[in-house]
Order: sequence, then C-alpha cells, then structure tokens
Amino acid sequence: MGHGKWDDDTYAAARTFRAAKGLDDFGYTSKMKAKSSKGWKADPSLDPLGVTARECRDSADHADSTPIAVLFDVTGSMGEVPKIMQRKLGKLHGLLQRKGYVTDPQILFGGIGDADSDRVPLQIGQFESDNRMDTQLRTIFLEGNGGGQKSESYELAAYFMARHIVTDAWQKRGRKGYLFLIGDELNKPRLEARHIRRIIGDDLGQDIDPASVYRELARKWNVYFVLPNQSSYYNDPEISAHWQGILGQNFLKLDDPGAVCELIATTIGIEERTVDLDQALVDLAEVGSVAESRSVGKALVQVGAGARALAPSATPPGLDGPDDVALN
Repeated sequence: MGHGKWDDDTYAAARTFRAAKGLDDFGYTSKMKAKSSKGWKADPSLDPLGVTARECRDSADHADSTPIAVLFDVTGSMGEVPKIMQRKLGKLHGLLQRKGYVTDPQILFGGIGDADSDRVPLQIGQFESDNRMDTQLRTIFLEGNGGGQKSESYELAAYFMARHIVTDAWQKRGRKGYLFLIGDELNKPRLEARHIRRIIGDDLGQDIDPASVYRELARKWNVYFVLPNQSSYYNDPEISAHWQGILGQNFLKLDDPGAVCELIATTIGIEERTVDLDQALVDLAEVGSVAESRSVGKALVQVGAGARALAPSATPPGLDGPDDVALN
C-alpha cells in the first residue's frame, strides 16, 4: 500500500463514468441498504477484525511518507461529510502535495458508528497515495444509524489507531502522523473490553478509560476532532467541553461542513510549518475555495483560546501497540 501517485484526470474520468451510468458514488452503501439490516457488514478491505496492523511505509515513490488518517462518524446526518470529502479529494491532494504542505502524504479513511447498536461500528482502510484512496473512501458503509445516546464509539477507533497502526514516519524518524476524527457527539463513558474483542479481536481483560486511550494515541499522532455544523449538537456546550477536555486546542468547530477538506489540508500545513494561516487562505482562494477559506480561518483562529495542551502520560494497560514493540 502507499505506492503510485494521485491523478486528477483518472479521478475526473471515474466520476464522469459513474454519472453517465447512473451509478452511486458510494455504491457499497447502496448495495448494503438493498439488503435486510441483518446482512449489513463492512467490506473486507475495511473490516478491522483480526487486523494486526495497517501500515504506512516508505517506498521508491514516497521516500518520506506522512501518515494521514481521516475517520468519519457515519451515523445520522454525519454520513453526508464523507460524500463532501469524496467530491474534493483532488483539491485535498493538490493542497497537501502540489502546494508543498507536507511530504509524501499517504491517506487512510475509515468510518465510526456505535458499538452498542450498529451492525458496522468501525471501518478502517489502508494508507494510499494514489487513486485507490478514492475507491477506499467510496467503499465505506454509511450505515446512518447510531444509538441515540449522544455518544458514538470514537474511543474504539482511537484504540485501533493507537494499537494497530505501524508507520515508518514514527519508527524511522520519530515523526507523528495526523489523525482527524470528524463527528458531533461524545465518546462512550468506557471503552468496553467486550467491544474490543468482538470488533477488533484483541482479548483484553478489562474496560479502559477513553481519556487514557487518547493520551496514548497522542504519543504518535497529532489528533484533531472536527465538529462540523451538521447537527443540533454543533452549539452544544457539553460536546465542546468534552472534546476540549480531551484534546485541548485540537478541538475544531467548522461552521461550513463543505470546508472539511480545506480545513484538514490547512491544519496539516500549519502544523508542518510549511505555510502560515494567511498564506493558506490565499492558497484556498487560488484553488477555488474562497467561501471555504472563511470557515477555515474562523475555525483555526478561534482554536485554543485558553485551552490546555494534551498532557503526556504513562502507557495505560493493554496499550503498547505495534510501533512500541518495534521500537524496543
């Protein structure tokens, strides 16, 4: 995985072909929704059960790989955000690579649901550098349910990313990757061992405090939670306080859901120090994202007023993942 290069013409031709044939961009979701819900399942390429590790490796094409993971809440109205992202993949890649925001980006997509109620509560793809990232994104099952308890299983996704990802960026260079969780609700109060066993396959003997999972995750990842203005929870103070308590200034509110690609690219460029916010907004205008640039600027200017940094901590029980093993 991670070989090859993105091609705008191939991406555009594939979109044109699907439109001409009347095919849904998210065809796997259409296929599942045509069945009884009892038959719903993740595509095998996105099923996390039994996966030892997803890998982001250097290659002849990409000698200085940068891991980027984007995991979407696919419950309820949040299922529209992956569709927005899919329509703008070329723009995202252009900002990251052609504008020089980051070296050799390899992008993984995934979906997050509710482990208590959904048929498919977690989907995790592969790190890709070419047009296979488009195929991967379109293969995510947009289940659209959720449990209705104002929480989804973000902490289960965080556990997988902390424990089941191996990157050359970290192992060879001590360099963190970028993880964007896009959702609108709270974590579950506990990461339950029974869910980990059933969905991922790890046999842990006890439940885990979600906050400890995020602290472990932050050792190897720059972690962001993006709250798009896509539901009634956008202005909910409990949601904001919850995520600020976990991620501090890396909690981002985005008033235009259509700007999610632009926000991700800009955030990475600023973190990499390859662009400042003013120049990034100019770049967005150049690629035709004038309206989106206003939302991105607002999201990033407002970040971190008085927010605390994420504090390091000791590794919690059961969370020494593949990267840590390899570093010993």
